[in-house]
Amino acid sequence: MSSSPPSQPELAEPDGSSKVNSVPCNGERELPRTNPPAAAVTGSRPRSEAAGQARQSSARHAAPGATSNAEQQASRLPPLSGPAAASPPRRVEQSRAEWPDMKMPESKRSEGFCGEAVITEFEALTRDAAAVQRETLRRILADNAGTEYLRDRGLAGRTDAASFRACVPLATHADVEPYIARIADGDTSPVLTARPITSISLSSGTTQGKRKYLPFNQELVKSTMQIYRTSYAFRNRAFPVEDGKALQFIYGSRQFTTKGGLTATTATTNVYRSEEFIPTMRAIQSQACSPDAVIFGPDFAQSLYCHLLCGLLFADEVRIVSATFAHSVVLAFQTFERVWEELCADIRAGALSATRVTSPAVRRAVSALLPAPNPALADEVARRCAALSNWYGVIPALFPNARYVHGIMTGSMEHYVKKLRHYAGGLPLVAAEYGASEGWVGANVEPETPPESATFTVLPNIGYFEFIPLKAGDGGAAASDTCFAEAEPVGLTEVTVGEHYEVVMTTFAGLYRYRLGDVVKVAGFYNSTPKLKFVCRRNLMLSINIDKNSEHDLQLAVDSAAKILAAEKLEVVDYSSHADVSRDPGHYVVFWELNAEANGDVLQSCCDELDRAFTDPGYVGSRKAAAIGPLELRVLQRGTFQKVLRHYLSLGAPVSQFKSPRCVGRSNNSGVLQILSGGVVKVFFSAAYD
Repeated sequence: MSSSPPSQPELAEPDGSSKVNSVPCNGERELPRTNPPAAAVTGSRPRSEAAGQARQSSARHAAPGATSNAEQQASRLPPLSGPAAASPPRRVEQSRAEWPDMKMPESKRSEGFCGEAVITEFEALTRDAAAVQRETLRRILADNAGTEYLRDRGLAGRTDAASFRACVPLATHADVEPYIARIADGDTSPVLTARPITSISLSSGTTQGKRKYLPFNQELVKSTMQIYRTSYAFRNRAFPVEDGKALQFIYGSRQFTTKGGLTATTATTNVYRSEEFIPTMRAIQSQACSPDAVIFGPDFAQSLYCHLLCGLLFADEVRIVSATFAHSVVLAFQTFERVWEELCADIRAGALSATRVTSPAVRRAVSALLPAPNPALADEVARRCAALSNWYGVIPALFPNARYVHGIMTGSMEHYVKKLRHYAGGLPLVAAEYGASEGWVGANVEPETPPESATFTVLPNIGYFEFIPLKAGDGGAAASDTCFAEAEPVGLTEVTVGEHYEVVMTTFAGLYRYRLGDVVKVAGFYNSTPKLKFVCRRNLMLSINIDKNSEHDLQLAVDSAAKILAAEKLEVVDYSSHADVSRDPGHYVVFWELNAEANGDVLQSCCDELDRAFTDPGYVGSRKAAAIGPLELRVLQRGTFQKVLRHYLSLGAPVSQFKSPRCVGRSNNSGVLQILSGGVVKVFFSAAYD
């Protein structure tokens, strides 16, 4: 960066390159594992208000209740080596001569990455976040002063925050969509950025039923690598990883070329295809078990099967199990329950299933890892599976050297945490970074915190951030999370602990004062930068009359009703909702897919509880006045949400971005609503207000 404020620490570039040269780094094993002393905290706010709670034992992450004898036995099973080491599989990309010990020279383990230096840099960046934000905004505006977007708004080359806010209004995607469309169609003039937009990112489309086009450039790659390195440095302090690999359930998406010749694909695929991705993953010990041909395979089911197979072949080397979203990990091990015997058969024969995997490129890449039959490994996998009780702890049973499970587990993913914890057994669950297709926001620097309580610390140099204060409406504290009145935006360091805000971001990729649509709660501060807890999306709501219920409100209602199911040893596999106004009065419809059959009395009780659990005053008043009809619970046949997933895949959406839509409508998700309605097997209406 060209300059920094006097007497302030030198600011880092958004690529995460460290400018701290005084920190020794003799390998990740040397990293301290204790909390920094309280005396190291600068500023008036405590760096971590929950410091005493954040460092927990892995028991906090385990499923509640005592484990069975079979579960305890599974945790003591011997390594997946022994006789199997006689003919170890070999990767195409690298030698496996060290197998099964896998000890690498110290210089190779630490080459290109020093966790302690990254943490020290992060401390410097967050010590005076306001100064870093001023410099970040100055750089963005100076670099892009000649762009059409900023010229048309009269900024005239000014780079201060006051002028920026006065000239440039808050924007939504609808405001910038025409500019992005021109870039996609081939306009090479400086429309949004002075530097080239190298590709187009596509949002998942699972929220609004329509995929958005967003600009992507090299600056976003740099900020992504900084987020990855920062998060990993803190994770590795808590859960040290030396040599090893990551069993990553990641999938490249289909891409196409726009009229102007730009590649359009998901933001994650843009990152996966960047030159920086593989070296960074290798440096932070997160190199995938699967070859690229699997990650970028043409068929999701084939790639998933091969991910599982590659994980088993490298079982003793797996240190991290991860995916973009928690849903993908849960889906992977639900699939494993069905196909584990076929996987064992492939390992036993030393040949890849001809029916499961048909893609020639995928077959070639994975077959290279199966040079010979390995009956010993197949028998060991089968023995471990047989020792499990209801698949509890399958992840540590199969991958005994894994340290944690990693992925996005907040927001709509929180529903899958319970099932993920079941599969993970005693392994910690670590919430991944906070970002969107538009750009990154923060890193999880307290990885030992359970995902339900995870917060994300904003990196002040990856973008310029503002926050729109959101105050509860007339309903007060009990009102819906989306029933908000707005105030003027405040800066990154001006937020108040305990308050709710909508995130506004200005990025290096051409988004200026862009409303992200996410509602966050400020949980505290790390030095002078805020720690955010994700609450919900603003524009996802059930509303018929004066009622407003958000995705978070729906989740709370489902969780409350699911307690009735839990008493019957049943659980909600997935859920969605719909505001049905096809007849008067309109009413809420909740779709449930269950893991097993439930009797009618239990489901009627669940339906009543769902209705009662929506506590928004507008809803309660409308129900009592019969302005909203009784809630309807529609129970779906098993596999319905798999059909929803396949529907999105057929539209070109990648499984790595898939989020079950929590609220569907006739206009924005008509295909999904049709699938859900076609899968209904039982219907119940609430009697809660009778």
